[in-house]
Amino acid sequence: MAPATAGTRTVVAPWRDWREWLAKIIGGWRGSLRVRTLVATLGLTALTILIALVWMALAIQNDLYESRVEQVESLAFRATQTAQTTLDAAEVEGDAIAVQNLMETVRGTITRQAATDMIAAFRVSAAPSVTAPQDFEQGGLVEEMVSAGLRERVRSTSDQQWWQSIAVNTEDGSVPGVLIGQQIVIPEAGAYELYFAYDLQAEAQTLQFVQVTLWGVGITLIVLIAAILWFVLRSVTVPIAQAADTSAKLAAGDLAVRLPVEGEDEFATLSRSFNAMADSIEAQIKELADLSLVQQRFVSDVSHELRTPLTTIRLATDMLNDQRETFAPAAARAAELLHAQVERFEVLLTDLLEISRYDAGSVELEMEPTSLAALAEDVIASMHHLAVQHGTQVRLVAPGGYSPVEMDPRRVRRILRNLLGNAIEHGEGLPIVVSVDSNQYAVALGVRDYGLGMREEDTERVFDRFWRADPSRKRTIGGTGLGLSIALGDARLHRGTLEVWSQPGRGTNFVLTLPRAEGPLRGPSPLPIEPADDGDALDNLGLTQPIDIVDLGDAEEPGGPADTATKEQP
Repeated sequence: MAPATAGTRTVVAPWRDWREWLAKIIGGWRGSLRVRTLVATLGLTALTILIALVWMALAIQNDLYESRVEQVESLAFRATQTAQTTLDAAEVEGDAIAVQNLMETVRGTITRQAATDMIAAFRVSAAPSVTAPQDFEQGGLVEEMVSAGLRERVRSTSDQQWWQSIAVNTEDGSVPGVLIGQQIVIPEAGAYELYFAYDLQAEAQTLQFVQVTLWGVGITLIVLIAAILWFVLRSVTVPIAQAADTSAKLAAGDLAVRLPVEGEDEFATLSRSFNAMADSIEAQIKELADLSLVQQRFVSDVSHELRTPLTTIRLATDMLNDQRETFAPAAARAAELLHAQVERFEVLLTDLLEISRYDAGSVELEMEPTSLAALAEDVIASMHHLAVQHGTQVRLVAPGGYSPVEMDPRRVRRILRNLLGNAIEHGEGLPIVVSVDSNQYAVALGVRDYGLGMREEDTERVFDRFWRADPSRKRTIGGTGLGLSIALGDARLHRGTLEVWSQPGRGTNFVLTLPRAEGPLRGPSPLPIEPADDGDALDNLGLTQPIDIVDLGDAEEPGGPADTATKEQP
């Protein structure tokens, strides 16, 4: 029985969760016009409605409060005036019982007219009196509910009414209320503080109802505005999205796509204009494609037709060149020049045929396992004579690239010969370093020279056909101007890349990267496109002294190379 395998569970950190959500929100905000418009409009609308609701609620609250205060002040004043009139008209003549009965009568009158049973009265003077009625509290209004400040105001003024906000305890709990105080004078007893308390429970309920209604209306308005806005935005953004999607397809090469035309509005006009533009572009591209096809066929046919007479001319020039020593000096020089130009014409014709095959899409690779390091060694050895003519040292630095990789060796060899030939021609006689390395994703080959270099705008056009960085500069090795264009095509056929780095005064570096497996590159190149050296310290590279040839060997590289081998052509 097989042993049980313990399962693993990945725990995602909370900070990563919120960062992912934040990234999604930011992506949605940036990538959707509908979302941005909806959020911005709803945000501003909600803010406006919130401000309006708060202002209305505060206004209604203040109005209810002030109206209630004015009402209870009027009731309390009327009750106080009626009581004072009754007291002034009474004749008690120092009779304590009569004064007490009068106070009870006035108390009942005050309760009826004040429309509240929360009433309290406190004698202002602290001097002992036999006839002065006792203080009283009724309806839940007690002395502790009256603040010292209000009592001081009531005691100091005999003809003015004062009020303050208080909390009134009811069966439903504490509710806001108003406490009103004023002096009243009792015969034979003196002045008393008379207080009336009114609860604002009804007004609080009314205010709560109004606020709930206002907030309900506000939320309903926001929802309705969101629905209306979504409908309007959808009617506007859907045609825009269709236009964007159709434009992307047209830009990707699908020339048959068109926008639907509905109605007579601005979007219908846009659709008709876009379709007319697409028809025009399709017609022009088709015309250019037909013209290009005719040109390709012409180049291919002419190249094939020229091969037969060129072969005859080549045989004749070879015979003349072999016999040039028996000619007069002028004739011998003419035979030599004719032979060189016929060779260059043959190379140009071969390149033109290759370019026509690329344009027609009829190029096929002949793949076989090949060691890129060994191939580089062979190419360097084959170009030894050319390097000697230009006084250039070539070193092969190969920490990797020994394991065989599926490639077309003829085309890769042609790429390296072209890159190395250009480096020798434009290297100003300075050393050249050919690097080969590999990793788990790819193998790479770099050709680094320390010549004049190129400007950035020149490196962007270096792979164009027949383009030259310096048109006044004479070719010394018979190039056709198509080599780098063909090299780029060969690299792309391998699903690889061919990149260039160059700076004036620091030289140029080309890097060819080929994938180990079928399909496009899936990782970084083993060689950086920008070299790490400063371009001046050639002594650090060891290229100022002759170096013996070191055998590259047959080293294997399971995950990366282990040995470093160098080779220099003096």
